[in-house]
Amino acid sequence: MNISITARKFKARETLKEFVNSEVSSLQKFFDNILDADVILSYQNIHDGEKCAEIILQVPGQILTAKEESDDFTKSVSAAVEKLSRQLEKLKNKRVARKKNED
Repeated sequence: MNISITARKFKARETLKEFVNSEVSSLQKFFDNILDADVILSYQNIHDGEKCAEIILQVPGQILTAKEESDDFTKSVSAAVEKLSRQLEKLKNKRVARKKNED
C-alpha cells in the first residue's frame, strides 16, 4: 500500500508522519487489497485551531473517504482511521456474502 501524506499550510513533523503511517498501515488487517492511501492534514480554521485529517483509500473498484476535525492531528487521524475501519469491515462482509451466494 502506498501512503502519501500532504500537509496544507504547515510542515508536518516526522513524529506526526510516523504516527499517520502506523495508523493507516493498521487498516490492512481489515482489508488486504488496499492500493493507495492519501492523507491530507490541514487547518480548518487557523484562529480556532481546528485541525482536519482526511484519508482517501483506494481499493479495487471503490474509493473510501473519511474526514475528521478536532483540536489535535493525532485525534483527527485516529478518528478517521476508525471510520475507515468500519467501512472496510462492511465492504469485506458484503464481498464475502456475495461470494457465498454465488456458490
